[in-house]
Amino acid sequence: MIHIVPKPTDTPDDNSTGAVMRELEKADARYEVLDLGSVNPLDSGLENALIWVCGIRQDGHQFETLNVLSLHNRVINTPESIVTCASKVMTTALLLENNVRTPDTAYTRSEEQALAFLRRHGRVVYKPLYGYDGNGIRLVTEPGELGPGPWYLQEYVKNDRDFRVFVLGGEAVGAIARVSDSLTHNIHQGGIGMPVEIDEEMGSIAEAAAAAIGIDYCGVDLLRDEEGYTVLEVNGTPNWHCMAAPIPKLLARYLIEREREMRA
Repeated sequence: MIHIVPKPTDTPDDNSTGAVMRELEKADARYEVLDLGSVNPLDSGLENALIWVCGIRQDGHQFETLNVLSLHNRVINTPESIVTCASKVMTTALLLENNVRTPDTAYTRSEEQALAFLRRHGRVVYKPLYGYDGNGIRLVTEPGELGPGPWYLQEYVKNDRDFRVFVLGGEAVGAIARVSDSLTHNIHQGGIGMPVEIDEEMGSIAEAAAAAIGIDYCGVDLLRDEEGYTVLEVNGTPNWHCMAAPIPKLLARYLIEREREMRA
């Protein structure tokens, strides 16, 4: 039995959880929806079960519930990896620790350090520490545009598109380019997504990013600069809009295989 935590942002027209459920049904795999709001993780009755987390709310309750459930169950993705991806600072730290290319980044409460970083690069990108869907990202070119700290700042890499690579079980299986004339190319911010082939360099850096986080599956966001691809961030509860690869089918198969391994 696969226990499924649905993505809270699913809609009838954009239902990531439902797409995977349909593939599980086609494969005659047993599953049920797990409502974290009605679970006492200290007495859940779940043990040695597989729990798939399509998404969670950004609140302490769901994370703590999953964290406790992960003591005696296999949770995909793990609560730790989801929270790591949610923190841009921790993601950057792990990328640097594992020698994965990422734009020059600063995280500081010191206005002096933030200004020095801005002077060094001329243009920098401010990102909310726990932002999502491209919300709150803005270009900073003058000291007065910094706003209140602390600041998570990245060097600005000139571009007209970014790339999202879907990595599953350590393998890059699908990718899109997201094109727009704005700072962020996120589809929720008006970016247009189109499938692209995964070239060797793209696949290699995306897989390295996923390995650095230690995550079952993720969406790795890349930019291309003069030296090649560089990792912007890693999404632990990714959408797979516009990908040509059959991600729901591949993800369903992955869950079935992991659940079968647990029963072996």
